[in-house]
Amino acid sequence: IMSQNEMSKKYLFNYKPIPKSATGISGFDEITNGGLPEGRISLIVGSAGSGKTVFGMQFLVMGAVKYGEPGVMMSFEESEAELVKNFSSIGYDIQGLLNDNRLFIDHIHIERKEILESGEFDLEGIFLRLQNAITKVGAKRVVMDSLEALFSGIENQSILRAEIRRLFRWLRDKGLTVISTGEKGTDTFTRYGFEEYLADCVIFLDQQIINKITTRRLRILKYRGSEHGGNEYPFIITKDGFSVFPITSLTLEHEAPSEKISTGNDKLDKMIAGGFYKGASTLISGTAGTGKTTLANLIAAAAAHRGDRSLYISLEESPKQIIRNMGSVGLGLDKLCKAGRLKMISLRPSFQGLESHLVAFHKEVEEYKPDVFVLDPISSFMQAGTGKEAKSMVTRVIDYLKEKKITAFFTFLMNPDLPEQTEIGISSLMDNWIMLKDAEQAGERHHLFYILKARGSSHSKQVREYEFTKEGIDFVDAYMGPEGILTGTARELQKEEDKNHNILIEKEIELKKSEIERKSQLIEQKIKELKESLKAQKKLLELEVTKLQAANRDNDIKMRLAKKRTKT
Repeated sequence: IMSQNEMSKKYLFNYKPIPKSATGISGFDEITNGGLPEGRISLIVGSAGSGKTVFGMQFLVMGAVKYGEPGVMMSFEESEAELVKNFSSIGYDIQGLLNDNRLFIDHIHIERKEILESGEFDLEGIFLRLQNAITKVGAKRVVMDSLEALFSGIENQSILRAEIRRLFRWLRDKGLTVISTGEKGTDTFTRYGFEEYLADCVIFLDQQIINKITTRRLRILKYRGSEHGGNEYPFIITKDGFSVFPITSLTLEHEAPSEKISTGNDKLDKMIAGGFYKGASTLISGTAGTGKTTLANLIAAAAAHRGDRSLYISLEESPKQIIRNMGSVGLGLDKLCKAGRLKMISLRPSFQGLESHLVAFHKEVEEYKPDVFVLDPISSFMQAGTGKEAKSMVTRVIDYLKEKKITAFFTFLMNPDLPEQTEIGISSLMDNWIMLKDAEQAGERHHLFYILKARGSSHSKQVREYEFTKEGIDFVDAYMGPEGILTGTARELQKEEDKNHNILIEKEIELKKSEIERKSQLIEQKIKELKESLKAQKKLLELEVTKLQAANRDNDIKMRLAKKRTKT
């Protein structure tokens, strides 16, 4: 008889994960913890143009090239020539794989009227053709594109379900890892409404138009025998193929380097206790015209000058315009670009979706391998999506850069009415936050700088005025006047007034000191005179005392003489 504890150990929590086939699709294997279920059926569902065929073909190509698993594409819509031509646009040499027997494409053209005319539906011919294709290349993977074309002539739901079940069972018995594509239904996920129940894994692809920009989403509706991400994951299709991006990294296990990097400005370094931590993320926010771009370029250039590699991505200005403008503060960015220590690129935020931007960032980072990354400004992403989507995108960028230990700087255009709030709520994601503000005094506008936060580091709480010069950025110590912090001409006038006031005080002090000296001399003179008077009086008194003493002796002698006479 086993105890309850022994039974728990024997029958509970004895995990045996199902085997999986890696797809080689960037991001997808991460959210599925390994890929698609090996030896089972996966259903890819989506509307026209959602990327079902691309997903399936990439699964086959990566299997043949990276994992040594040849594959078969059974297409009911596109011919072999069409597939070869279409996928050459993303760099896949389909013809080469066909020639080397690593891939087999079987195009089966089915006319719906032929099925209706015959009155019968028999899959035996499909099974034979598929078996021949599998045998020819030793296939381990199969893609069937798509179910609707194969079963388009069947209207009887019972027959349809039975035939699909028979097809899936036959494929499972062969031990093949299969992808079958299907169209999205009107009121159901799939066209017929039951395919998802027969498949082991169901993946839904969707396209949404947000702010006139197409956004693609992937969601795993079902995955038998395996845990998986349940969110909607953005994905894109580029010349590099199908790519999926998790919302954030699965765990917050980024390393935290203790090394600090200089900003290139001694005064700024002192304000943040020696510089920013390597791998940290810093937000530089401010209203228009406060110098966010200039400060970001100064930091990127400083990194390049000390031998690091800086990647600068602008969402508003061209590199040539930035290089020209930064010459006014003494930055020779063109020389740094030619030396290969600075790379500047520009992207239009509204030209493509947020996911496409994320792919572009990943690609640039992987190719250039920067030490410092600057994105200017992230507030432009509001044009390509909602605030929630923009925050999600920035979160993924920060996570990615932290994993790479890349020090990141982001600029943000602030709303003047909400100077300490970002519209997409990203300030909490940042390790450091620098605020730039405008101040108006005496008809002049001036810039103020202060550090709102610096995680893990002491920092100055002081508001500093700053100005850009031919040598870069110069910080001016805060100057307090009767009405608070003074800047510009008001500060200089107050300094002059304070200086004059100090001069008057010093003169008054000198007068007081002179008066004290004069009075001291008068008193000392009086003391001297009194001492001399005392001395003279003392001599007179001493003389009188001497006379009195002499008279007293004379009197005593007279008395003694008189006494002797009387006795005689």
